[in-house]
Amino acid sequence: MISYEPFFDTMKKKHISSYWLIMHGLSKGTYESLRKGKPCSTVTIDRLCKLMDCDVPDIITFKKD
Repeated sequence: MISYEPFFDTMKKKHISSYWLIMHGLSKGTYESLRKGKPCSTVTIDRLCKLMDCDVPDIITFKKD
């Protein structure tokens, strides 16, 4: 199962708010999907890495069920 826990940890470490992400191009719907653990595209992961100046493991991780 893909987890977005690292995304929220990275936001906290970098002092990035959901408002900041939305103001810089992330849709509110996409943010809500991530918050609820719903799937997202690699395009979204790419955008988040660029916005937050981080790597993929800072956004997602795989956890065995």
